[in-house]
Amino acid sequence: MDDNASQLKKFQKELSAGTVSLVLLAVLGQSRQPLYGYQIAKRLEEAGEGVLAGKQSALYPVLRNLEGAGLLASEVEPSVSGPPRRYYRITKFGREVLREWIAAWNASRDSVDKVLQGEL
Repeated sequence: MDDNASQLKKFQKELSAGTVSLVLLAVLGQSRQPLYGYQIAKRLEEAGEGVLAGKQSALYPVLRNLEGAGLLASEVEPSVSGPPRRYYRITKFGREVLREWIAAWNASRDSVDKVLQGEL
């Protein structure tokens, strides 16, 4: 792998690490019903490359951390076509935190955009 590709991969990994929690909360905040991990990953995949970039297994530790922080709740339900599935839903506290995170994201994005566009 050449230096440019290596640096890009490192940058994408760092950027992704800071946004996965935000997008997971957002996906669950927009859903009318609880979702299990594969459903969440598929929704993110439909949004395009970036956040998980084919690393579905990376979302499970983040989901557990969000649940541990009280932002998500989960229930395990039996599945007709395989092992039981853990369904996640956003909590009331999670919705409050999501609103704050979205505001922080928008402020950061706007600030970075100004710098990138030479508006200093």
